[in-house]
Amino acid sequence: MNIKHLHEAPSLTTALAGPLRELEAHLLEHHNTIEAWFRQQWHQTAPPFYTSVDIRNAGFKVAPVDTNLFPAGFNNISKDFAPLFIQAIQAAMDISCPEAIRILILPENHTRNVSYLESIATLQELLVQAGYETRIGIIHPEREDPSELSLPSGRSIYLHPITRRGNHLFAGDFDPCAILLNNDLSSGVPAALADLEQIITPPPDLGWSSRLKSGHFNFYQMLALEFSRLIDIDPWLFDPLFRNCGKLDFMERKGDECLAENTSILLSDIQGKYNEFGIAATPYVVIKADAGTYGMGVMTVRSPDEVIGLNRKQRTRMSKSKGGNMISKVILQEGVPTYETWSKSDAVAEPVVYMIDRYVVGGFYRVHTRRGAEENLNAPGMHFEPLGFEEPCNTPDPYRDPDTTPNRFYTYGVIARLASLAASREIAEVRGKQGI
Repeated sequence: MNIKHLHEAPSLTTALAGPLRELEAHLLEHHNTIEAWFRQQWHQTAPPFYTSVDIRNAGFKVAPVDTNLFPAGFNNISKDFAPLFIQAIQAAMDISCPEAIRILILPENHTRNVSYLESIATLQELLVQAGYETRIGIIHPEREDPSELSLPSGRSIYLHPITRRGNHLFAGDFDPCAILLNNDLSSGVPAALADLEQIITPPPDLGWSSRLKSGHFNFYQMLALEFSRLIDIDPWLFDPLFRNCGKLDFMERKGDECLAENTSILLSDIQGKYNEFGIAATPYVVIKADAGTYGMGVMTVRSPDEVIGLNRKQRTRMSKSKGGNMISKVILQEGVPTYETWSKSDAVAEPVVYMIDRYVVGGFYRVHTRRGAEENLNAPGMHFEPLGFEEPCNTPDPYRDPDTTPNRFYTYGVIARLASLAASREIAEVRGKQGI
C-alpha cells in the first residue's frame, strides 16, 4: 500500500539528533530479528484488542510515556488508513471471538465531549465496515430509550441504554456476541459488567480503578531489558526511568518527603545516563497521577525543592484526576522532551501511534502551539495532525537514511509494539489471577 495525502511530515529539530539516528539505524539493521521476535511474543501472549501509545522523541532517545488500553481519538486518524484498521479488526476478532457477528461498544458516559463522540462514531464505522453489526450502548439507570446525537461532522450516533438479563447484556433487542469496552472505568467497574457470559475486551479489571501506570511501566521495563539483550543496545534509549509514591494527600501535604526523595533519586539517575551518553541537557521529572487519563494531575519539576514548595493552586490541580477522583498515588517519570515540530510555526508535536491487535495501523501528531518541548501536550489548546506517511511504515529500508519518513515511523512502530506487548502481559497477569 502506497499512501499519499497532503499532510506534511514533522521535522526533527535538534542538534542532538545523532544518537537517535544511531538508534534508528540499529533497529533497521536488526529488522529481521525484531520482526521474528515479535511474532514469537504474540504467539506466547495475546495482544490487547486495541492500544494507543504516546511517544516522545528527544533526539537522543525515543520512548513511550503513556499506553492507553481504551483509546479515543479515532476521528483524528487519516481516513487513508481505514483499510488497515478494517483488516486488523477482522484479524483480531477472528482470534478472540471468531463466532462474533454483533458487537456492542460501551463508551464513556459523558456525552458533552464532542470530540470523543466523533471518535466513537468513527470506531463504529470501522467495525461496521469490517462486517460486524454494531451498536453503541450506555450504562445509565435514568435512560430507557435510545437517544440520537448529531455531530459536527454531519454524522449521528445512537446511544442505546443497556439491560442485563442473567449474565447477558442487551441493547434493546440487540444481543451482542462481544462487548468492546471504550470506557477507562476511572470510577470503578459497574455491577452490570460482572460475570458476563459474553466476551468483553479489554478486561474491565484493566480500567483505571484497578490499573496503575507504574505497574504498566514495570512490565515495559522488564520487556525493554529483554529486547535490548536481543539486539545488543542500552535499554535506556527507549525506556523512560521512573519511580512511584503512594499514600499521598496533596492538600494535607502528606507524602511530600516521599516525592522529594524519589525526585532526587530519579534526577540523579537521569543525570548519570546523560553523563554516560554525553548529553548536555538538564534532566527533569514529570509527576502524574498513577491512574487516570485526559492529561489531568500532571506537573514538571527539576528539583526536589519544587515538590516541597508547591503552592495551594498547584496542590489543588494535583489533588484530583478525571471524575473528581482523589489522587493518592503518583508515578514519577523521566522527562523525555520532544524535539519534533509541526509546520513553519515550529509548534511542538508528539506522535500517538495506534494498534489493533498486533498491528500498527496509524496514528496522529498531538500538536500544541503554546507549550514547550518539556511540557505536557495533552492539554487545552492542543490539536491533531494525521501522521504524514508518504510510504508505508511497515516496510523500512535499511539502505536509506534512518531519518527518512518510513524509517523513523518504523522506529515508532517498534516502540508502540513494545508498549502493547507490555500491556498484553498486564492482561495475562489479570486473567491468571481470575483463573481464566
